[in-house]
Amino acid sequence: MHRVDLFPTHEYQGLKLRPGRPYPFGATVYGNMVNFSVYSRYATDCTLVLFHNREEKPFVEIPFFKEFRLGNVFSMIIFDLDYENIEYGFRMDGPFCPEEGHRFDKSKILLDPYAKLIVGRDVWGKQPNWDSLYQYRARVVLDDFDWENDGEHQSFDLPLETPVNDLIIYEMHVRNFTCGAASGVKHRGTFAGIIEKIPYLKELGVNCVELMPIHEFDEFENHRVSPVDGRELYNLWGYSNVGFFAPKAAYASSGRFAMQVDELKNLVKQLHKNGIEVMLDVVFNHTAEGNEQGPYISYRGIDNKTYYMLTREGYYFNFSGCGNTLNCNNPNVRDMIVESLRYWVTDYHIDGFRFDLAAILGRDQEGNPMSNPPLLESLAHDPILGKTKLIAEAWDAGGLYQVGSFPSWGRWAEWNGKFRDSMRRFLKSDEGVLDDVKERIIGSPDLYASQGRGIKASVNFITAHDGFTLMDLVSYNVKHNEANGEDNRDGENHNNSWNCGCEGETDDPEINRLRHRQVKNAITMLMVSQGIPMVLSGDEMGNSQQGNNNAYCQDNEIAWLDWNNLEKNADLFRYFKNIIKFRRQHKVLRYDEHLSQSDYLGLGYPDFSWHGVKAWQPETGHNNLTLAFMLNGQYAAAPEGSPEGHPDDFIYVAMNMHWEMHGFELPQLPQGMAWHVFANTGMPSPEDIFEPGEEPLIDNQHEILVGPRSIIILVGKTLTIDH
Repeated sequence: MHRVDLFPTHEYQGLKLRPGRPYPFGATVYGNMVNFSVYSRYATDCTLVLFHNREEKPFVEIPFFKEFRLGNVFSMIIFDLDYENIEYGFRMDGPFCPEEGHRFDKSKILLDPYAKLIVGRDVWGKQPNWDSLYQYRARVVLDDFDWENDGEHQSFDLPLETPVNDLIIYEMHVRNFTCGAASGVKHRGTFAGIIEKIPYLKELGVNCVELMPIHEFDEFENHRVSPVDGRELYNLWGYSNVGFFAPKAAYASSGRFAMQVDELKNLVKQLHKNGIEVMLDVVFNHTAEGNEQGPYISYRGIDNKTYYMLTREGYYFNFSGCGNTLNCNNPNVRDMIVESLRYWVTDYHIDGFRFDLAAILGRDQEGNPMSNPPLLESLAHDPILGKTKLIAEAWDAGGLYQVGSFPSWGRWAEWNGKFRDSMRRFLKSDEGVLDDVKERIIGSPDLYASQGRGIKASVNFITAHDGFTLMDLVSYNVKHNEANGEDNRDGENHNNSWNCGCEGETDDPEINRLRHRQVKNAITMLMVSQGIPMVLSGDEMGNSQQGNNNAYCQDNEIAWLDWNNLEKNADLFRYFKNIIKFRRQHKVLRYDEHLSQSDYLGLGYPDFSWHGVKAWQPETGHNNLTLAFMLNGQYAAAPEGSPEGHPDDFIYVAMNMHWEMHGFELPQLPQGMAWHVFANTGMPSPEDIFEPGEEPLIDNQHEILVGPRSIIILVGKTLTIDH
């Protein structure tokens, strides 16, 4: 007996059809059938529009018959469709009544919100046909990628599930990372280009890359010419999505062949083979359709009132600063977001997500902050996302700032903007910041401990894509964004930066030595602090954006990494590499829970202790710029895989952000142990940092001199006696 639903019931212009399956939404292949399903609460009619690949005009437009609609879902199955050679879209009919939230226009061909492959913008920077009826075109995806086993353990690729507190996150932009001429890769500015740089990432020591938005977006959004240098300006960063299920075609070397899905999956597979997790920076707060004057791409024409937050007059709320705000806590939009994230985890094996302007995800449909936002709760408890990292940028453009108070259910971590601000101020020797710096170093218990949230709630960073690079942070007092064409009004004005005595590039060797020392100080502060460290791509080689702290539109040498810096600033790369390795080797720097600052096990030393220039006497003065602390490795769990419960070492860190040298009295170690020096940013390379495990013994075990604006790291370990 044959199943009845395997046979067509209708015919239209030579195509055989039947009522479809309402779920899943989008286009799904079942043997010789393709199921098309689209949701719209308020549409009265829907038409499926089919094109042959790259053809301007459709070859057929198929109406969804009455029996093809169930509830608010239009679905149909087409038999024997050559789906590899077709593109599809929808026409939606319904009321055009903006004051009531409806903007239906049957003349528009609309992109499927669930499209998993989008073509039409396949080559970066290539001018599209602006007169085209359908700019972004959905294609059908057949999931036939071979994840294969690794050949050694016969295990198939899956998310790595690296413990959160063991992560070293490396934030990168796909195009910027390898687009520079000196990158040395074959496929510059692509997923494939990153694959070529995996040995570099392994050498650096990071174990997680966070990719800035890779969902399909329009680089021509707000396209213009710079008034300063005449170069074309693009939407480079991509924080303006066209579709939430499809990778950016122009980020794939094979995008013109519609192979971006496979190329991205291969990147994930190769990174996983090398022990590197992949996080995606996702933008669920708004779309590329903009405000009332924006284009019809997808959501506006399919179901405007469902997908967007609207005022009672029918205008768009703009908590994103980009013209519209996605209606994230509408149940149907919430389901779409959950489905999108599930898809990236199940089909792409993505390890985690960073949510742009995540405070928006906690607003209700009228824009009011919610105490228990259903979307955030759904993501926290979703069974498929149960081991997936969730990181919130805990603020939005509407003034909602939730660092330390973001609804978490024990699952969400946060970009700790307070860590960035405090450490920057301390780095440039601001007074009155010492107490706050102490909180940040120990994992920000003032923000998280009262809520029962551990150290891993804090993602620590000093630089990110949004703002100065680390080299620019120590080279510029003010932003220089004139090339963006916005009269230097864009970008953050309060950068807590210091140029070390000269604005911008200089040939002064003293200033350049100081800048290198400050860069090393910054990465040291980051790596010895409790929490999850995040490094901005290029900081490890002294990358500069010429003082531009908002290079969102600079698809050129301003934003591209200059790989020549690896040789020019070899001392920085060596320092970054070694201190990252040091952190990964010392469990005492990666606690899960907040430290007690007491000797609760009776080991003779507390788990953590503050010191000053005098041992056991922490500094408290308002004007003080010196700080020291000690971690007792006896309280740290043995490194994973250790056959016996061998404790970690003692670690002592002395920070002197004063412009004069200071002597620091050292705490006495248990008998049989002695202090060894791992790093001293005040020394020239290679004496500034040693290979972890090969730290030389220091002569004076009672006091150490810390130079001006310098940091020293000592390791207390058992003395070995040579026979």
